[in-house]
Amino acid sequence: MKITPAVIRHEFIGSEGKVTRSRHADYVGLAGEVIDETKKVFTLLHNGKPKKIIKESVVFNFRFQDGTTVEIDGKLLVGRPEDRLKKTIRRLW
Repeated sequence: MKITPAVIRHEFIGSEGKVTRSRHADYVGLAGEVIDETKKVFTLLHNGKPKKIIKESVVFNFRFQDGTTVEIDGKLLVGRPEDRLKKTIRRLW
């Protein structure tokens, strides 16, 4: 998978997610499979229990099924998954 700004349009349910940075100290280090996504929350299956993570306050590392790992600021992911497809993306580099 080629890493481009369009990666925020990717489907995250089923990928492995890890919280690398957060304003909420208890979120840092949570990792697991993304089992659900809403407008403002990802639900990770962490140690067999679902954990809800607020997108806006964290930075995620996602590992997709093809082995690609990418770091994404959760602020870019806020919104319904179907609305992210319509979002225009400004290149930052």
